[in-house]
Amino acid sequence: MKKGKVWLGIGCTALGLFGLWTALVRWVDVQTIGPEGSKIGFATMNGWFHAVTDVDWRLYNITDWLGLVPIAVCFGFALLGLVQWIRRKKIMRVDYDIRCLGVYYLTVILFYLLFEFVTLNYRPVLIDGYLEGSYPSSTTLLVLCVMPTLAEQSLRRIRRKPLAIGAIVVSVVFSVYMVVGRLLSGVHWLSDIIGGVMLSAGLFCCYEASVLLYPKK
Repeated sequence: MKKGKVWLGIGCTALGLFGLWTALVRWVDVQTIGPEGSKIGFATMNGWFHAVTDVDWRLYNITDWLGLVPIAVCFGFALLGLVQWIRRKKIMRVDYDIRCLGVYYLTVILFYLLFEFVTLNYRPVLIDGYLEGSYPSSTTLLVLCVMPTLAEQSLRRIRRKPLAIGAIVVSVVFSVYMVVGRLLSGVHWLSDIIGGVMLSAGLFCCYEASVLLYPKK
């Protein structure tokens, strides 16, 4: 119970910081530095970092395709929940943490869709000739929301400790590679990545809190 409250506190703090950061992105140091005259917040910082990293299309394509990995993880846990539901006849008999995971994934999808329709920042480059929304980084959001659940569920469900530790290591390494790769690919502003990290941290901590505050077998 105590750990759950700690996780909830961290999650709410991260979400609050994300809200504050989002407001700052909209109002602080806004300049016309993006393609097609798009206005970008934190222009000095973002412009400097983009000039340093430039654009790496190869890295962009790699991280784009690897974005299918967290989607596969989601489908895997959805399949686990479906199998339990069919075998146990009632959805409330599905493991509590899996039900929480389902609600969590739906929440992540809603945030993903929200920022697909609400454009707060545009990319520093055109994608296939089009100017797309960039804040927060959707790939960062997806990876950092889903891959930590793979590590957490592996620790919870895999009885062989070496296998569980292996799954955790893979999740961490993959997450770091994807975030750093997305950052260095140059298709996002630095502020987009920071916003994605904040939102992901807040959502995941709240999910973990929901599991720990109401533990059920």
